[in-house]
Amino acid sequence: MKRAYFFAILACIACVSGCGYTTRSISPNIAVFKTIYVQPFKNSVDYSSERGSKNLYIPMMEVKVSNAVINRFVHDGVLKVAKGHEADLVLKGELINYRRDELRRDDDDNVQEYRITVTVSLVLWDVAKEEPMWTESSFSGDTTYFLAGPAARSESAAIDDAVNDLAQRIIERTVEDW
Repeated sequence: MKRAYFFAILACIACVSGCGYTTRSISPNIAVFKTIYVQPFKNSVDYSSERGSKNLYIPMMEVKVSNAVINRFVHDGVLKVAKGHEADLVLKGELINYRRDELRRDDDDNVQEYRITVTVSLVLWDVAKEEPMWTESSFSGDTTYFLAGPAARSESAAIDDAVNDLAQRIIERTVEDW
C-alpha cells in the first residue's frame, strides 16, 4: 500500500512539474532588454558588377524587409518595437542580395520551379553599452515556388514568403539562444 501511495505521489509531482520546455527566450540578456528599434534597411545589392548581374532588382525590397521584421517583432511580443531614442536595442540591416535560382526544368527545358533567396547583413546594437551584441554578415530567408500546377504561385507571393521567412529567422536570432 505504501509503495502504491509513493508512486502515486511521484506521478503527481512529475505531472505538475512538467518537462521544463518553454517557448520563451532562454537568453539571460532578454530580461534586461524590453524595447527594440528596427532601423530602416538599406539596399546595398550590387547590380552593376559581373557577379551582381545575377542579382535581380525588386523595387522597395528593403522596405518590405524592414516592415516584415517590425511586424514579426510586434507579433512575437518579447521585445516591444520603439522609436530609436527610446529603444534598448537597435537592429541595423542591409539588403545585400536577392536571387532567383532555377531548381527544376521540364523535358522541354522550361523552368518549372525557382528558389528565391533574400540575404541581409545585420548588427544588433546594445544602446546602453554602445557596442554590438552580435553581427551576421550573411543572413538569409528563402522559399521555393512552382510556375505551373496545383502548387503554382506568383513570384510576388513567393517574395513575400521569402521575406517573411527571413523576418522570422531574424526574430529567432534576436530573442532566442537555443
